[in-house]
Amino acid sequence: MTIKFFRVESNQMAIENRKARFDYEILDTYVAGISLQGWEVKSIRAGSANLKSAWVVVRNGEAFLDNFSVSPWKFSREIQEEKRSRKLLLHKKELKKLEIKANERGNTIIPLKIFDQKGKLKCELAVARGKKKYEKRQVLKDRSVERTIRQTLKNFNS
Repeated sequence: MTIKFFRVESNQMAIENRKARFDYEILDTYVAGISLQGWEVKSIRAGSANLKSAWVVVRNGEAFLDNFSVSPWKFSREIQEEKRSRKLLLHKKELKKLEIKANERGNTIIPLKIFDQKGKLKCELAVARGKKKYEKRQVLKDRSVERTIRQTLKNFNS
């Protein structure tokens, strides 16, 4: 008698930094692995993490995700730090490109989302430039104009 185990793929889990696309102009994106502890993985998969105020720092040829908040997992016995620096796993060429782009004036590296890929947690990073206030106001204005156009077309077609 043989027993077969099947892996059932559930819905894709993702934690997004939705405000990042509004606050920043995205120039380039990268995907990196994250070095995490066991309780952090379980807590992130449960959806209790926050990317809103997180950023990426390149130090000594290594990239670190700073200020990424992961709520403590209630069943763990380990000492749990919510906002410790977590190492990002990238190739050397990618790290050099990131470091060069981050050192340009006005650029920063921000995490866009954390997602599950083939059982591993990955982080989508972006090299970004901050938007000015007038650019953000223009985006809001364009959205409201589009919304009113859609509403009038919907009412007109009804």
